[in-house]
Amino acid sequence: MACDNSFSSGYMLLKPEEVGLFDLFRILFSTNIEKRKFVDSSEKEEKSFGRRWIMFISVVLQKCLQFVAKPMSKYGSALEFFLNLVPSNGGFVELLLNILRGKVVMPDENAACFLSYIGNLDKRMELDGSIKHEDERYYWALSMMASKAAYENNAYITNIVENQWKMDFLGSHDYWNEFQGKATTQAFVLKENRKDDHNRIVVSFRGTEPFDADSWCSDFDLSWYEIDGMGKIHGGFMKALGLQKCKGWPKELNKQDKRPAPLAYYAIRDMLRELLSKNDRAKYIVTGHSLGGALAILFPAVLALHEETFLLERLEGVYTFGQPRVGDEKFAEFMQKKLKDHGVEYIRFVYCNDIVPRLPFDDSDFMFKHFGKCLYFDRFYEGKVVSEEPNKNYFSQFLATPMRINAIMELIRSFTLPWTKGPDYRETWLLRIQRVIGLVTPGISDHTPQDYVNSTRLGSLDAFSHLKSS
Repeated sequence: MACDNSFSSGYMLLKPEEVGLFDLFRILFSTNIEKRKFVDSSEKEEKSFGRRWIMFISVVLQKCLQFVAKPMSKYGSALEFFLNLVPSNGGFVELLLNILRGKVVMPDENAACFLSYIGNLDKRMELDGSIKHEDERYYWALSMMASKAAYENNAYITNIVENQWKMDFLGSHDYWNEFQGKATTQAFVLKENRKDDHNRIVVSFRGTEPFDADSWCSDFDLSWYEIDGMGKIHGGFMKALGLQKCKGWPKELNKQDKRPAPLAYYAIRDMLRELLSKNDRAKYIVTGHSLGGALAILFPAVLALHEETFLLERLEGVYTFGQPRVGDEKFAEFMQKKLKDHGVEYIRFVYCNDIVPRLPFDDSDFMFKHFGKCLYFDRFYEGKVVSEEPNKNYFSQFLATPMRINAIMELIRSFTLPWTKGPDYRETWLLRIQRVIGLVTPGISDHTPQDYVNSTRLGSLDAFSHLKSS
């Protein structure tokens, strides 16, 4: 059934499931996009070859991901099984002995001790005891740890939040994506347990899982919607947050609509309404790493669209780590005004050559723009406040060699950091392998949570103080 997308003033939607090979290549040579079955646009023509090329690449990437989705998922599951097999048996030697005894302990992916691939890159889950509650870095550091924890299973998060962090775990959920027809978005919610009732609620969105093709499709889906007064917004991220087909963002859901799982925005919004109405002193924070960061900043955007003043007034901060761009310049201006009006602190943390914050490109064809304060860290974890991270579009021929030199120094640092900063900064062998891969593509290894955790802990106090004062 055709959809008029009347909730938006303009749109360009890509539908990889309907593409044909001949039709796909024709878009490179014809400005008439109205005839392309895999493109649904409010415009009949697209004269810019650059934008047609973007459509082409976006669809090709999504088709490739859909093609390898099952083997990709199976490989990821097998790898995580192996990574958890050794610790489940008490070490490599004990595993060999258990094999000889015929008593091998098989890891349970739903157990509180089971770690995801991301978790195996950096196994630290304890909060830094040296960063006290009154420290200005406290909620930034807590947000990063919550963003990292979001990659784990429900039992693991429950155990960490309640038994190690001594906070209240309020739930972890899988949320429905109407466009992908499955639950692809994950988030969890925790609450501080303080005696003075000035509790903070933290909403943490999960980022892109390495072996989840659906998550990668959300990243590479460069569809967009333009909403009056807001600007153009990344379609893939909106769909992951809970955008409805044809209906868009109605303020309230139709109670007669039944879904296998709730929509992220609406479920989390309703939970916050209930929690905050019980405590006038409580506020909340929204956070996320990678894709999770994009969803974290889009959440208050939809609140602003719905004029949810109560929730915006209680929103203390949005802290994102390695977050991609989510909208155009008009959207950036809209969000800066709304966040300022409601006193919401928004900080993007960017580590060194991380490729993800530099995507999608900030140019005339891609039209995406960052906004707000960026706290940028180099490989020495020296931070500075900037409006845009250096080398904003990543692919610079002049910086290719310096980036690889930097990657070499990061690999060397992985062996020296435990000696200079303590055993908490010892890196896993899996992360060191990823750093070796980073010698070819430095931006990939710099995106791991390890360096973002280190940045919040080792970052210079001068940088944090300057951020607060600015």
